[in-house]
Amino acid sequence: MMNRFALDDPRFPAAFLAIASAGILAAALFFQFALGYQPCVLCLWQRVPYGAVIAFSIATLLFRQWKGLGDALLVASGFALLAGAGIAAYHVGVEQHWWAGTSACGSTGHAPQTLEELRAQVLAAPVTRCDEVAWSLFGVSMAGYNVLISLALSAFAFLAARSAYIRTTATRTFA
Repeated sequence: MMNRFALDDPRFPAAFLAIASAGILAAALFFQFALGYQPCVLCLWQRVPYGAVIAFSIATLLFRQWKGLGDALLVASGFALLAGAGIAAYHVGVEQHWWAGTSACGSTGHAPQTLEELRAQVLAAPVTRCDEVAWSLFGVSMAGYNVLISLALSAFAFLAARSAYIRTTATRTFA
């Protein structure tokens, strides 16, 4: 018999979150490698929570016999996505010049020791600044869309965790 509600079992939401996160990372890599938009350090940081969500989702799917683990990992996914939304919101603020970026924004790496090292470093490394919008649609940057997507996925993860948690052990099935 099918579950009353698909969110009663943490496997469905975990699979959905993994697929959504993989799709978002694939889109970021497409923009980077196919379209040539080089990410800044804040763009790279925004990818980390999606990787964590994929790892949590895989663990939920692999260890489904451990009761409660899937529920806890959905909560962890929700918090990871909230952190991603926070990083993206910070990036939007940097893009809008509401506040300054980190010291790594626009940095080229280690400090050169000689004038020749500085020259070589400047000529070799493309500097991607955090405060410049590389791409936008309808006036919203990629970081802005990431805020919205991360918040929506975080809400989904928390709702799914709540639904999975409140089900009784009598109705809990692991087929």
